Amino acid sequence: MRQHLLLVDDETDALEELGELLEGEGFHCHCANSVSAAMLCLATWPAIALVITDLRMPDESGLRLIQNLRANPHHATLPVIVMSGHADMNDVIGLLPLHVVDFLPKPIYQERLIEVLNQRFPAAQPVAITDSEPGALSALPVSAESA
Repeated sequence: MRQHLLLVDDETDALEELGELLEGEGFHCHCANSVSAAMLCLATWPAIALVITDLRMPDESGLRLIQNLRANPHHATLPVIVMSGHADMNDVIGLLPLHVVDFLPKPIYQERLIEVLNQRFPAAQPVAITDSEPGALSALPVSAESA
């Protein structure tokens, strides 16, 4: 399993679809449908390495979630990717001082999201064990051609 990710969206179907996509890429996903549920997940799962949040949600916005994270010493530097189907330029400008990793419009361009995550969290390369000398083992990275 790769890193733990927290997915936050009030749309259950979108949340499940995104979770399935990212788990298929080897990530362990935790899902929350509100800011309060997201904060509870973060308290429960300290291994969460990145948050992907919707910007516009009914009770509290993704912007409020990011502000909460930045105000909390334990989560102040936690990377965040924002997604939204309804954001305007003012929303995007408001995210800049909060050090958001990326902004993705909805519907999510899945290849772009995977690219961003793979840049931040490169997948581990498989390792082949070989005999270099009698009685000694060494590990070599396996290339795509030899795998």
